[in-house]
Amino acid sequence: MEGSGERREKMSGPGRPMRGPMRGPGHGPGRMMAPPGMKIEKGTVRRLLSYMAGYKFRLIFVVICILISAAASVASSLFLQSLIDDYIMPLLLTSAPVFTPLLHAIGKIVCIFAAGALSSFLYTRTMAVVSQGTLKVIRDEMFSHMQTLPVRYFDSRTHGDVMSYYTNDADTLRQMLSQSLPQLFSSIVSMIAVLFSMIHLSIWLTLVVLAFAALMLVVIKNVAGRSGSYFVKQQRSIGDVNGYIEEMINGQKVVKVFCHEEKAKEVFDRKNEELFQAAASANTYANVLMPIMGNMGYILYVAVAIIGGALGIMGVTNLSLGGEPVLTLGTIASFLTLSRNFVNPIAQISQQLNAVVMAMAGATRIFDLLDESPEEDHGTVTLVNVQQGEDGTLSSCREHTGKWAWKVPDGVKRMNDDGEIVIAENSPEGFTLVPMRGKINLNHVDFGYEEEHPVLHDITIYAEPGQKIALVGATGAGKTTITNLINRFYDIDDGKIRYDGIHINKIRKEDLRRSLGVVLQDVNLFTGSVMDNIRYGRLDASDEECIAAARLANADGFIRMLPDGYDTILEGDGSGLSQGQRQLISIARAAVADPPVMILDEATSSIDTRTEAIVQRGMDNLMKGRTVFVIAHRLSTIQNADVIMVMDQGRIIERGNHEHLMEEKGRYYQLYTGAFELE
Repeated sequence: MEGSGERREKMSGPGRPMRGPMRGPGHGPGRMMAPPGMKIEKGTVRRLLSYMAGYKFRLIFVVICILISAAASVASSLFLQSLIDDYIMPLLLTSAPVFTPLLHAIGKIVCIFAAGALSSFLYTRTMAVVSQGTLKVIRDEMFSHMQTLPVRYFDSRTHGDVMSYYTNDADTLRQMLSQSLPQLFSSIVSMIAVLFSMIHLSIWLTLVVLAFAALMLVVIKNVAGRSGSYFVKQQRSIGDVNGYIEEMINGQKVVKVFCHEEKAKEVFDRKNEELFQAAASANTYANVLMPIMGNMGYILYVAVAIIGGALGIMGVTNLSLGGEPVLTLGTIASFLTLSRNFVNPIAQISQQLNAVVMAMAGATRIFDLLDESPEEDHGTVTLVNVQQGEDGTLSSCREHTGKWAWKVPDGVKRMNDDGEIVIAENSPEGFTLVPMRGKINLNHVDFGYEEEHPVLHDITIYAEPGQKIALVGATGAGKTTITNLINRFYDIDDGKIRYDGIHINKIRKEDLRRSLGVVLQDVNLFTGSVMDNIRYGRLDASDEECIAAARLANADGFIRMLPDGYDTILEGDGSGLSQGQRQLISIARAAVADPPVMILDEATSSIDTRTEAIVQRGMDNLMKGRTVFVIAHRLSTIQNADVIMVMDQGRIIERGNHEHLMEEKGRYYQLYTGAFELE
């Protein structure tokens, strides 16, 4: 497909839903962004952890390394007591000090330090692998699921909005998995280990530290709580800004043509200001937290030193698990270090929780995307290549033969040329091969993008094999909507659409769309060679088939004049080519698919008259022997149509060939003679 003209159709005219204000990432139907200050949902955490299940042995290794690192940190603090009381103080009281025991003790603690440092390095490196591997799985699943979503989903969201799932939201997850979660767990383990170590040294001083820690938690709750709410606002604003930037980049030519630069900057400044306010507030509260905690830690340090010294001087009995009767100099020095090691993780936990909340907001949006209902497809009729035997019987085959048939399972109803319903039952193969002819009938079709706003009313069209059906009418009359219903981008509300007598709801969507070639006004070319872009129509097509399709589309001449011919690399949606050249490549793309039915949606409306004549010759070659639906504003291009249907406000008001409609002197006559203009 060359994109979708549907959005143009929907943007104007009665009953068409406007896209409305830009939404933040993850705002789907029936799903609302969690309000500021959102709580982390257990389901989101559990679901995220399920993606890490494949790394459970590495995660166990990370946990072991974190435990070793925390133990090494606590051991270094406790060593300070032994260093002072058992080694340094005795050395000060002897006339012939022996330093060998001290050196042995220092050697042991160096080994412990080394083990802690190595453990920290190993778990940090391991978590980098785990986080990137987890994100790869999530991105793969996101992209795969996105391919299954209906066109309606993308019509209601900006491209930048969708892109933010893969960039901003995924990056917040990466930071959480690789940094925040390990540090969070490490801080919790360290706090527990330090708490038991402090109780081991002195219960009195431990109570002092816990009382001060309670005061710190009050401060953290006020500061970090505000920070978390602003981080959620920041995520939403980033999606809004990304969506707007993407729209402006795609429409930069239109912005410049209409001198809309100042207005575009004004809107961007407003959106960017909202992002700035949210980000500045979030980071202000987050950044002041550590300095506040650091200064409170210094106050605690002084308080512990004063209280510990006073208790030691007064000879107050020390309560501890270690059994020390009094507070020694070594005990106080060691406790001072432990108190700092207990306070710092509290601040780190509060800071990492903000990152976790922000990442969970991103994860919620990602899971909202993954939870979007995929395009439903209950079709059982498939499309197969066939070859015809000498006796006229059809048999399916793998190779491309240019002949197609519908593989209709037993029990599926279809209508024959006499209008009779046929049901195959108990056939030898369990299915019937029905030759694909390209006959499409719409019987009394009603449709609306929203139930309360119908767009099409009682549409009836009979397209016989090989006929050229033209649809004309003002913008918003419903022309493109009809072609999108044939493609089953949307399902009808009432009536029937039959393809070779088979209800299209019974045909598998992939096979239905494979039988339809579409050439649109808006051409989408992809990064790659010209040959690759043509082969996009049928991936198993050979180079010779692609070149033959280009010749059929009248594109071979200009392609061979490109720097590298068919191997010329196109970038930026083929910006180096003219509109006519891009359109010819899109026609060649449709031609290589060799479908029995073609849909041409205003394919020449954006090119000049001379180029149109070249493109028209390519399309005429493409239309030979096929059923064709043509949507055109230039009535000169459809004079040879077998049937012309004039539409107005979702209804067919006139039908017939050019001569018949001119004789009636109705709306078509007025359009053709200029008495009435398409709007």
